[in-house]
Amino acid sequence: MRSKTLLITCYIVPLLFFAIMGGIFTSVMPEARYTLIQSMTVFGVTMGALIGLPPSLVEIYSSDIKKIYKANGVPLSLGLALTNISAYIHLFLMSMILYIAAPLVFNAEIPKNPGMYFISLAVFIAVSLCIASIIGLAVKDQAKTSMFSIIVFLPSIMLSGILFPIELLPKAFKTTGKLFPAAWGYKLMTGNVFKFGSLLPLLLIFILAVVTCNILLRRVDK
Repeated sequence: MRSKTLLITCYIVPLLFFAIMGGIFTSVMPEARYTLIQSMTVFGVTMGALIGLPPSLVEIYSSDIKKIYKANGVPLSLGLALTNISAYIHLFLMSMILYIAAPLVFNAEIPKNPGMYFISLAVFIAVSLCIASIIGLAVKDQAKTSMFSIIVFLPSIMLSGILFPIELLPKAFKTTGKLFPAAWGYKLMTGNVFKFGSLLPLLLIFILAVVTCNILLRRVDK
């Protein structure tokens, strides 16, 4: 927990959002308790990944840390791997807190298929971190990194279906929302049965993101 950014984005803000919005959702829309765990988790993971991870990568690859890596023969990919593993663990722990707290605090319904839910969660976290890694590797200025993170974060949340039914959105917004992992992650986690049609877009985004990160790492190494 040495990183204040990860502490704030992976724990404090998502849990505060859950405490406030969870009460609002269940009061205004009682049926929201059926998907409260999934919606709060999508918000928390998306924020922790997109807002929390990129600054850590900029700190490594746009500072003297990169020179220390190269001077000691350490692969530059190690920094990317370690920050992703750390963020992954924190986001999974935060998701577990929401999974346990939501039924106790707001009488939220536990997913009917926990195994399917946690597999979907694991995939969603990995894809979200890959997208965040692209931002962290492509943008070398701390201020610009935050700006790009917010630009990706806001439509991810607004068009994911966690705040209001995606069916209410105009067709153009529905199509745009499908470009972000949050929409597919929410759809996958709210399903009670496995649907490859919801998993496939996440896998495609993951593969494209991994390839892009590999290209960006080679540029950073020059």
